[in-house]
Amino acid sequence: MSLKLGVVMDPIGSIHYKKDTTLALLWAAQDRGWSLFYIEPDGLYLDGKTPMAAGQGLTVHRDPEHWCDLAEATSIPLAECNVLLMRKDPPFDMEYIYATYLLERAEQQGALVVNRCQSLRDCNEKLFATEFPECCPPLLVSRNMANLRSFHAQYGDVIFKPLDGMGGSAIFRARQDDPNVSVILETLTQSGNQTIMAQQYLPAINDGDKRILMINGEAVPWCLARVPLAGESRGNLAAGGSGRVQPLSERDQWIAAQIGPTLKARGLYFVGLDIIGDYLTEINVTSPTCLREIEAESGLDIAGQLLDSLPVGGPSS
Repeated sequence: MSLKLGVVMDPIGSIHYKKDTTLALLWAAQDRGWSLFYIEPDGLYLDGKTPMAAGQGLTVHRDPEHWCDLAEATSIPLAECNVLLMRKDPPFDMEYIYATYLLERAEQQGALVVNRCQSLRDCNEKLFATEFPECCPPLLVSRNMANLRSFHAQYGDVIFKPLDGMGGSAIFRARQDDPNVSVILETLTQSGNQTIMAQQYLPAINDGDKRILMINGEAVPWCLARVPLAGESRGNLAAGGSGRVQPLSERDQWIAAQIGPTLKARGLYFVGLDIIGDYLTEINVTSPTCLREIEAESGLDIAGQLLDSLPVGGPSS
């Protein structure tokens, strides 16, 4: 059956060819005979009651010098797409939310949006993890600086981070007797006006911040351990960390099993869990990455596994 896939993403000409997860998903769709339609976020609009997309037909190539061809610009009803991939990178701001509202109209008309729009809005990537307290390290979510200082005093070595950050940005480690705790908290909370998260520092970060990919509630059996640079407390590749592909541990599998049914129930088909040592730290639902690195070392077809797991049928009427 020939299906149509629309992808909402940042400019495709600016992607990192060797690492881009969205490109792998597009290759997998094209290999299955699906037609592709490329949409940038500003191409989403509502014409009366009809959700629309201004975009271009897309052909993708496995060529680092020329990875895509775009057809002439046109507009189509979003519901012409059987599947809509929402792969816009954060920031998760009001424009992102507005985009989910428009995509949700297509969802109501029969298109499958990956991931489900309501869940994208509901599942903050830091706070969502706290729904599984048995999997998490000691943590506190607050904007009250006295409470945050008390948490730091209790645990001595703490990570402070914003609730809307990505790629390791604005993450601070405060050790015991750190003279900068007050300025860190003033900066992150905007003097008590913005809620942040505090987590007990996990020394296991030295062995890597593991990215585990979840496909329709099931864990991919290999993960990417992102090992921080010497002297760093962040393993994110965007912060200079290096990647090492490794099999999931028993604890990793247990954590994934606790979370998987909730992901499936919420229409979160493609998710990235972040695990340090034995503890879940984040659940990434917006545009999970690291698929290419894991595929390259493990030999798995994760992109194909995702597409084959989607409950899609014929075109919407």
